[in-house]
Amino acid sequence: MSTATPSTSPRKSMPSALTFDLHAKCSTTKARASTLHLPHGSVPLPIFMPVATQASLKGLTYDQLKDSGCMLCLNNTYHLGLKPGQEVLDLVGGAHKFQGWDRNILTDSGGFQMVSLLKLATVTEEGVRFLSPHDGTPMLLTPEHSISLQNSIGSDIMMQLDDVIVTTSPDRARMQEAMERSVRWLDRCIDAHKYPERQNLFCIIQGGLDLELRRKCCEEMVARDTPGIAIGGLSGGEAKDEYCKVPLTEAFKRVDTCTGLLPDGKPRYVMGVGYPEDLVVSVALGADMFDCVWPTRTARFGAAITPYGVINLRNKAYAHDFSPIQDGCKCPCCRPKSEGGLGITKAYVHHLAVKETVGAHLLTMHNVQYQLSLMGSIREAILKDRYPAFIRKFFEDYYGSRHNAPQWAVDALKRVNVDLLAE
Repeated sequence: MSTATPSTSPRKSMPSALTFDLHAKCSTTKARASTLHLPHGSVPLPIFMPVATQASLKGLTYDQLKDSGCMLCLNNTYHLGLKPGQEVLDLVGGAHKFQGWDRNILTDSGGFQMVSLLKLATVTEEGVRFLSPHDGTPMLLTPEHSISLQNSIGSDIMMQLDDVIVTTSPDRARMQEAMERSVRWLDRCIDAHKYPERQNLFCIIQGGLDLELRRKCCEEMVARDTPGIAIGGLSGGEAKDEYCKVPLTEAFKRVDTCTGLLPDGKPRYVMGVGYPEDLVVSVALGADMFDCVWPTRTARFGAAITPYGVINLRNKAYAHDFSPIQDGCKCPCCRPKSEGGLGITKAYVHHLAVKETVGAHLLTMHNVQYQLSLMGSIREAILKDRYPAFIRKFFEDYYGSRHNAPQWAVDALKRVNVDLLAE
C-alpha cells in the first residue's frame, strides 16, 4: 500500500445525514450558536456530550440522562466491538435499540485507545495490532473494520480511524507520519462507509502542536468534504498554553492560514475537552462540540461542579451543611421536593460520598446537568451577543476573581478580543 503524501485531488462529495443551521456569531469573539439536525433529533450548539463508553453512562440511567436535556451522547467503538461484539449489535439492530436510547449517538473510532493501550499496540499502514485486554487475543483494527463496527452500531455521527500519538511527542517525523496516515485512513474510511445517507462520518484533524502540520492536515481533510470536522489530539496531557496553539479560528495570529480552511457551514468538534473553563474558552475560539469523561469521573470521587468552582463533598466542612449542592440548579439532586426534586443537601452527599455508590449517582446527576446548563447559558449569551460579558462573569465566579484566571485562558481570550483582566 502506498504511503505517499496525501493529495488534495477532488473526491466525489459524500452524502450527508445532517443539516447545520448557523443562527448567530458573536460580534467580538468567534463564538457561534447553531443547530445540528441529526437522524435522532435536533441538537442545539454549542454542546457538551456526556460519555457513555460501553453503552452506559456511569451513574445514570438513560431516562435520567433524557431528563437532563441531553440530545447527543458518546459510545466507544473499541469497547462495543469487544463486548457485546458486532454480531450482537447486528442482531439487535444497532446500539440505539441495544441500550434503549432514542436520541443521537456519536462514536469514536477506537483511535484514542492507541495512546492509552500503546504498550499493547503496534501501528502500521494496515491498521493497529493489539492484544485484547479481556483475554489477550491478537486483534487488528483497520479503518475498514472501524467503519464496519460503527455501521453496525448505527451511530448518528461516526469518526474516522486516525493515527493518534501523544500530542507533546518531540518526534516530528512520527507526528508527520501520523498526520499523513490519518488522511490516507480517512480515504479508506470514506470508501468503506456503507450508510452515508443515515450516518455522518467526521474527519479528524491531527498534527500535534506543530502548526504547519495542522495547517496541512486541515487542507487535506477539508478537501474530503465530510459532513463535520473534528480537531483531535488535545486530550493527551498537553499543557494549557500548548492547547491554545491548536487551530480553531482565524483569530489565532500564528495559524491564520490553517484556521481559514475550516468552513463556516460545518460543525466543529473538539475531542476530549470538557473542563468548564475549557468549554468557555474553546467556544470563544469557534468550536461547537465537546466531550469528556471528567464530569462523571470526578463525581465518583465526591466532587461537584458549581459556578463557583469544584467542591469536594468528602471534606468534613460539609458534614453540617444542609444547603443544596448549588442553589438554583435544576438537577433532581438539587431541586427542592416542592418542585419535584429530591432536595438533597451537601451534608447528605458528604455522608454517602465515602463508601455509598448512591453518592456518586447523585453527584453524576448534578455534574451532567451543570455541564449541559453551562452550554445552554453560553448559547443564550451568544444569541444575545453578550458572550464577552458572560466570559468575564464566568471567570469572576469560577475563580473568585477574573484576576485569578489561569494565564493560558487570559492569553487565549486576548486572541479573540476579550481582555479578561481589563477593568
